[in-house]
Amino acid sequence: MKKLLLLIALVVLSFTTAQSQNFNIGVSGSLPVGDSADGYTFGAQLDFSYLFDINDSFYVGPMASMLYYNGDEIDTPIGTFEVDSAVFLPIGGSARFMLEEFFFGADLGYGIGISPDGNDGGFFYRPKVGYSFGTVAAILSYSGVSVDGGTFSSVNVGVEFGL
Repeated sequence: MKKLLLLIALVVLSFTTAQSQNFNIGVSGSLPVGDSADGYTFGAQLDFSYLFDINDSFYVGPMASMLYYNGDEIDTPIGTFEVDSAVFLPIGGSARFMLEEFFFGADLGYGIGISPDGNDGGFFYRPKVGYSFGTVAAILSYSGVSVDGGTFSSVNVGVEFGL
């Protein structure tokens, strides 16, 4: 088993080293807005993408994310109750258009509902803009997951690392 894990690690490491400018890992802090602002205080996102260059300016590829929204306490006339934290696993595609160091992009897919129980997930979308400093980029984005009865949405500020 250890040999198999070592082999997988070496293959992944050599693959990401050979194509270092195309594999991206990002982390963002999120401020819930819209429907989600009522029951959630803050959020965090972890993003993974592998972008294939179509030409010098346009890139597309698969992406996956983990979205976390921290539940809040809500005071009502009959008492206080806690909102469970929500977690989504968006899987889909990503596109990016580069203009020198600036870029514009979008992620689209399906956000699988992980928690709380009964969270069926929904359509995921994230338009974004960024500025590349080489292997590190600053990103501003808006994410949303359309679910029955509303949308989990947030404004996000983060950093992305090209590996």
